[in-house]
Amino acid sequence: MDYTLIELQIDHAVATLTLNRPDKRNAFSDQMRSEFIDALESITADKAIKALVLTGAGKGFCAGGDISGMQKRMNAPAGEVGFNGWHRQQRVHYTQSLLHTCPKPVIAAVNGAASGLGADTALACDFIIASEWASFVWSYIHRGIIPDGGGMYFLPRRVGLSKAKQLIFSGRKVDVDEALALGIVDRKTSADALLAEAQAWALELSQASSTALALTKTILNQSFEMSSHDVFAQGSQAQGICYTSAEHRASVEAFLAKTAG
Repeated sequence: MDYTLIELQIDHAVATLTLNRPDKRNAFSDQMRSEFIDALESITADKAIKALVLTGAGKGFCAGGDISGMQKRMNAPAGEVGFNGWHRQQRVHYTQSLLHTCPKPVIAAVNGAASGLGADTALACDFIIASEWASFVWSYIHRGIIPDGGGMYFLPRRVGLSKAKQLIFSGRKVDVDEALALGIVDRKTSADALLAEAQAWALELSQASSTALALTKTILNQSFEMSSHDVFAQGSQAQGICYTSAEHRASVEAFLAKTAG
């Protein structure tokens, strides 16, 4: 697929995916979502790519859903609104699931405002690094809707249930310093250094075993919903796979050679 509303660059096994509708503050249109899905599927399948950085072009990270799309949805015949909405939600959820379950480290480099679905998209990543211009707002309540991009799942796991309710119920803006204090953001840096620091962090994480990272991430993503028994059981299966990996063998052999020397 040829991309016009996103940009994908790969350097030293790190993919950088840029939302590229700066005139719309990178709000998701149907076309942009289709391109985004295609890129995420490609990144997930490409074993040469070890980590992913997600950012936005221009002054904003992502303004969420495109208002023109909301208007189009409301203008549909009354008997089709419900099913059309359900179908649209399937696409949104598939997109967010691809991002959340990508078997590689994913870092959101939040360069500006992350609103609504944009804030949820940042949360779907493993880590968030933000510039001094970044802000977050779960603005759904102002449109009479609920967080549909995973915010009701991801945000309580970042800040706790009570604080998540406060942010979602109020729809107020959170600046980068408060976001850092709350645990929404993992690191803060300058706008000039943001992308380079995010890519350097991704490169650092990409040096680890891809097999071990993918299996560990899969289990950790489910660990709040599982019992300790289930975590140990899945861990045992994952470790058995790790034992057979080329990365594990090479690491052990290198350690033994160094020790023997």
